Amino acid sequence: MADLVAVALVCSLKARPDASSSETIAQHVATELDKHDVSTQIIRIADFDVKPGVETNMGNGDDWPEIRAQVAVADILLIATPTWMGHMSSIAQRVLERLDAELSFTDSEGRPGMVGKVATVAVVGNEDGAHKIVADVFQALNDVGYSIPAQGCTYWNDEAMGSRNYIDLPAVPDPVISTTAALARNAAHLARRLRGEAYPPYA
Repeated sequence: MADLVAVALVCSLKARPDASSSETIAQHVATELDKHDVSTQIIRIADFDVKPGVETNMGNGDDWPEIRAQVAVADILLIATPTWMGHMSSIAQRVLERLDAELSFTDSEGRPGMVGKVATVAVVGNEDGAHKIVADVFQALNDVGYSIPAQGCTYWNDEAMGSRNYIDLPAVPDPVISTTAALARNAAHLARRLRGEAYPPYA
């Protein structure tokens, strides 16, 4: 049985049942994580009503508290986002804004709730922008308290001014396969290390 848990927040602008390149790469990450005894729950944010804001609960009809509960118990977080106009999706930005609230919650030793958890990122797109998106997402998640593993991201962008999507590829390119495998291997390793030895108390 898996001894670690991951949650993948898929930030496609499309809800199910529409096909999603972001969900597809999240599934590929989940497959690699499974090889390291990590079970992954995939959540497509567009299937839910996640209200704008920076609180844990934005009131009537907000689905974020349910999603937050799953994120809070996960050892590893994956943010999977498409590239739009060189940036992460608006849904990914909203997820980061909602996670900002976690800085207000600390454990008995003063550590923010997400300290000791691992963050990873997957980006797809038929335009350039993956490196910037990864940098922006990692900075935000590190601010919240997440730890970043070595080579903790994977991505695929089409050639400049291209039109293909990740789900349209006849096969995943070998460099993407190896990068996704490194993400999973290193994220699982770091999560186990942090579970075995917590960061020092803040208080």
